[in-house]
Amino acid sequence: MAFITEQKKQTPLVGEYDVLVCGGGFGGIAAALAAAREGKKVLLCEREFALGGLGTLGLVTIYLPLCDGFGKQVSYGIAEELLRLSIKHGADTHKHAAPTCWLNGTGTKEERTAVRFKVQYNPWYFVADVEQLLKKEGVTILYGTAVDDVIVENHKIRYVLIDSINGREAIKVNAVVDASGSAVVCKMAGEDTAVYSAGNVPSSWYYYASKDGNKLKMFGPSDYQGATLDGALQGVHFSGLDAKENSEMLMFSREKMVADIEEMKVKKEDPELSPIMISTIQELRMTRRIVGVEDFRYDDVEKRIESSIGCIGNWHKCGRGHEIPFGSLFGKKIKNLITAGRITSTDDAGWDLTRVIPSCAVTGEAAGVAAAMTDDFASLDVTLLQSKLRKKGVLIHLDEAKA
Repeated sequence: MAFITEQKKQTPLVGEYDVLVCGGGFGGIAAALAAAREGKKVLLCEREFALGGLGTLGLVTIYLPLCDGFGKQVSYGIAEELLRLSIKHGADTHKHAAPTCWLNGTGTKEERTAVRFKVQYNPWYFVADVEQLLKKEGVTILYGTAVDDVIVENHKIRYVLIDSINGREAIKVNAVVDASGSAVVCKMAGEDTAVYSAGNVPSSWYYYASKDGNKLKMFGPSDYQGATLDGALQGVHFSGLDAKENSEMLMFSREKMVADIEEMKVKKEDPELSPIMISTIQELRMTRRIVGVEDFRYDDVEKRIESSIGCIGNWHKCGRGHEIPFGSLFGKKIKNLITAGRITSTDDAGWDLTRVIPSCAVTGEAAGVAAAMTDDFASLDVTLLQSKLRKKGVLIHLDEAKA
């Protein structure tokens, strides 16, 4: 590979923040909220022009369960707050209407067992409402802003370089939350990372208008049966970490989506059927994550984790709760860098649980509170963090769940 040598640049220092959050998906939203509520000055950088990540721009608008499937809620705190915010103006009906037995707090165990605590929501209401919530809490949001590089001093990130319409600028920081979805800050800072070896399959959820009203089509891997794509994509599996590959896959997915719509027109005998909203970002599941001090492990189901910072259910199965270890949020090299969302440390099987909205919100809240407490996460007394989270209503251990 050939290289060029860039001239040295003087980058303007334009601000100083206690906590900088990279990425405005559900993990980044939760982290920014949690840190701001601890009285810290917080900057949230988002390269797109709306918050929510896959849950809004990706149209993956199913807020997966906060419960264990056997009538017990296991995810609380900001995870529940954001679910309720997502249906402030009413839930989208489809398959996942708002479960009143959970929302009003009066449902019997039998009623709560019959339906899981999940909803389908309108992404554009959520974008507007969560912006206002963050602004109310004092979070500064910068859209169209990507983290370009970091400057590390004595094993701590001391400056984050951002790139926006303003050009390249520097931010001085005390702590950083990487909620980028692909561990970009971890990689820039030299923290150990791992790549999902199985790769991603194509997906392209979209909304369409028909004679029966507006519908969400969950156009996913099963709809690509028999599809092939030449080059380095190896069929229809791709890493999600190469710009050319990602661009080809996105165009490929949209081509297949159009073909799907045309086929539905015939099957449904509805010539007016047409797309009204397509995903504006690539629907990546697992790409790159931090290698943490601890791992979240799929087989640790129902296991008590002493360093737990919150709990999640298994969205695939009922009665399969997990506790999330604090050490899965940070690594061994960069002291003031912590992660949230789908890039926390996990085995491959567990990754499919930690990548979804409830887990992103749970890890985001813990990361935000921790970032407000210290710039050296390995030295933080986890019992103090747990105490703060409990006061915010977070369930730390599964055996503490309400019957």
